Amino acid sequence: MVELDLTCNLEGFRRFLINSTCRSYIPESYFRDPEVFPEKEGDQGSIYVEAVDKVDLKSIRDIKFINARDVLGIIYTSKSGNTRLKWRQLRGRIGRISGEASGNSLGNLVMARVLSPDDVEAIVGDQQGVRPAEQLDPTPEEASEPQPDLTQE
Repeated sequence: MVELDLTCNLEGFRRFLINSTCRSYIPESYFRDPEVFPEKEGDQGSIYVEAVDKVDLKSIRDIKFINARDVLGIIYTSKSGNTRLKWRQLRGRIGRISGEASGNSLGNLVMARVLSPDDVEAIVGDQQGVRPAEQLDPTPEEASEPQPDLTQE
């Protein structure tokens, strides 16, 4: 699990929630509507949307779809409990994601275009104390060491 603290637009976080919970059965019209969000309660993960105006639309399986305007914040906990993320409004539809994310959630954030694969590599590298691959060039001392000749037949 990795700690996240980054800026994200509301639509990106909405796509992440859908990818993480209900992509296989969300009605297409709900998926395309930027005001429709999944909500979920219970022991097996939860999603809570805090908004100025919320209207329940329909429940499918364990997800309640809502129409939300002027979203102020979203709290998400995965089924496993390994991911706990909060999105808080900064200005308009721009907000800040903070919390812990599992590898699976990082993949869903990439699918939702919140993060790029390079962003994930950098975040994981930073938290494990590893430099990203492009920074692994040899130091001047390492470069001056004699290298074996691998071209001999």
